[in-house]
Order: sequence, then C-alpha cells, then structure tokens
Amino acid sequence: MSAVKPAPVEDQGAAPGSEEKPIHILWINAGLSCDGDSVALTAAMQPSIEEIALAGLPGLPRIAVHWPLIDFECGPVGGADTFIEWFFKGERGEIDPFVLVVEGSIPNEAIKQEGYWCGFGDDPETGQPITTSEWIDRLAPKALAVVAIGTCATYGGIHAMAGNPTGAMGVPDYLGWDWKSQAGIPIVCVPGCPIQPDNFAETLTYLLYQAAGSAPMIPLDDKLRPTWLFGATVHEGCDRAGYYEQGEFASTYDSPKCLVKLGCWGPVVKCNVPKRGWINGVGGCPNVGGICIACTMPGFPDKFMPFMDEPPGARVSVSASGVYGSVIRRLRSMTARTVDKEPKWRHTGERVTTGYRPPW
Repeated sequence: MSAVKPAPVEDQGAAPGSEEKPIHILWINAGLSCDGDSVALTAAMQPSIEEIALAGLPGLPRIAVHWPLIDFECGPVGGADTFIEWFFKGERGEIDPFVLVVEGSIPNEAIKQEGYWCGFGDDPETGQPITTSEWIDRLAPKALAVVAIGTCATYGGIHAMAGNPTGAMGVPDYLGWDWKSQAGIPIVCVPGCPIQPDNFAETLTYLLYQAAGSAPMIPLDDKLRPTWLFGATVHEGCDRAGYYEQGEFASTYDSPKCLVKLGCWGPVVKCNVPKRGWINGVGGCPNVGGICIACTMPGFPDKFMPFMDEPPGARVSVSASGVYGSVIRRLRSMTARTVDKEPKWRHTGERVTTGYRPPW
C-alpha cells in the first residue's frame, strides 16, 4: 500500500459549509511517563506544532488535535465540554480517520490482583478509571496509524528497567511487533528521552501527507523507527568523530575530543541529534560536551549502564585507534608541512618563475 486516503466522514469541527474533513489526532499521555515528550514537542521548528495544527504547510490535510497539553476542554465525563469524549468518539467510529499517539510505557495490568497502574479518564458505566492499556485495546484497531512517541512508549524506557514492579513495556511489545493498523501501517516508533522535537514533528507530518495520498508508505527500520531519521549512528554525525579516527580521546568533559573513553555510546547508537541539534539546529548531547547514553535504543537503559564507564569493547577499539591514529597523525603532519605554505614562485622580482613558457 503506497498511500492512505481518509474516507468521507462526519466532520466533528469543520466550519459550516466546509467540505474538508479533519484527521483527528488522539494523544494519550497516560502511560508511565514524565510528559517530557509533550513538553519537548513545543520546541519543534521543522515544522512547528502550530504549522501542523493549523495546516500551514502546502498540501497538509486539516487536522483536529486532542492533546492534553494544549486542549482547553476539561468538563466531566458525559458532559458537553469533556476532553475524554473525543476518545469515546474514536472508539465509536465517529471521528474516523484518526491517528493514535501514545506517550509513556504501557504497564502490565494483568500482574496484580487489585487497583491499576495508570489510567486515562473514567468509564461512565462503572465510574472507574479506564486503564491506558484498555484504551489502546479499544482504539488501536480503529486507528489510521499508531505512533509511539519517546523511548518509554516505543520500547519501555526507564520504567521497564530490570526489577520494576509494573511489567512495563513499549507499544510494540504490547500490540506485537508485526501489528499493523487497518490502513496497513506498522506501529511507528520515534524514540528519544525525551524526543528530539523536530524528529516527531517531521514524522507526524509525513503520516499526514501519507493520509492525504501525497507520500508513499512511511519507511521504517526493523525497530520501527523512521529510516531517514535513525539510519545513521551518533558517531557518523558527530563533530568529534575525526578525533576518534586520529586516536585522540577526551579525559575531561571540557575537551573537544572524542568522548568514548568517558562513556559515550555514539559509535553504535542510532540517533541524528549530533547532526540535527536539539532546537533550531543548536545543542544536542555530544555537541555540548555530553556523552551519548543510547536513549533511542530498544535496550535502554539496562544494556548501556553504568553510563559514565567506558563501554564494553571500547578499550580494545580505543587502543587500536590510538595506535592507528598515532601513525596517521605523523603522516598528516609530514603532509601538512608541505601544503601549509605557499608555492615558491609567489614572490616579487623581474623574473617569472612559475614555469610559464610564452607561446611565441
């Protein structure tokens, strides 16, 4: 399937006489989370959340965003001004098509005898909270696409560490890694702790263009990450990578050299932050002297701890790079001595010494 066309539906917010039907964004931030991904997205600039919400980009379909961070609806369940009613409408098929965005890891509600780990609104029939996992059960089968934002939602993150009591997991662990929406779209994972804001804004924009029939199926890697964002390692986009190749490593955090010996996992981590920066091209972990702790990886944090220690294998690679780099630096210094000066024929005087020969 190359593109998804939204079906004609009853518009839940169009201006009178308008024929354009919105694509609804149902955003659940009630997983185990700090809401850091929602906060990070407010800094997106390529595009900004305002450009997405107001359809300010050419060809972008009109959308209606139901996001707890910015939505002003707050009435009681069953009332005329209740935020949670949009999610019930999604369950009833009244706002098709919609994209389901999940923020926060999904706890295992089956491993306890009473209570609940996390919920999102109340069930009008029972007056009890509806768990986050139940909302996913209700909405995912009817969604145009399911998007997991942040490492907690994508792979479990901090809450899914060894020894946790909740059995927390990511959306692909909960729904299944081979799960696809009714439109044939796999779960889309945009990891980060928190998310790099433009990475998510760009991914959501791609899905909206796909829904409008203007883009092919979103390309994802085997961990369900957008390939154009997570196809290269931190090391490949890092300004410090040249120091690694020359065998020059930082011993303190104020050094501009490679940070591998201080615990940086950049050579193996799929992330574009060093190249893209954090906000408007500025910042990003190694760009400001911070090591990469692998927060975009499925094994984070357990497989990458302790963070400040030299990664396994780094001692061997650092030693090899040190030997290789010392030779390379010596050869380059020899070359530099010959090229870091002007040619001998650039001088004053009455004789041409450039090798020029007149043709007559």
